[in-house]
Amino acid sequence: MTLRWAGLWRMALLLVLAGPLAAAVNEPVLDIGQGGHCVDDPQFMRLNHMKLLRHQRDETVRQGIRGGKYSLAGCVDCHASKKNHSVLGTDQNFCQGCHVYAAVRIDCFECHSSTPRRSIAGEVLK
Repeated sequence: MTLRWAGLWRMALLLVLAGPLAAAVNEPVLDIGQGGHCVDDPQFMRLNHMKLLRHQRDETVRQGIRGGKYSLAGCVDCHASKKNHSVLGTDQNFCQGCHVYAAVRIDCFECHSSTPRRSIAGEVLK
């Protein structure tokens, strides 16, 4: 067997063996807070939330436009845990859980609040 064929066989074997292992990786179990109907399709939001938040940030900072469809405060208001009223704090909290799972550093909350502006009943949570 030539070196080229041996490499292809090894690659094929890796793909066959890695398939079941990849399926065994569990997605995080998240406390989605209030949840319900999101501002967009969940799969779309998983893939694009950072682009949308950057665009909203630019509109807010440069043009003074606040309260757009994809605001960080809106996400926090809806997805803060009912247990600790935050999107951070445990790996089950909405933002922290996904970012830990994806091994992505989350730095939004160095400046922004991780707790909702108001509870469902209208009481200030802070």
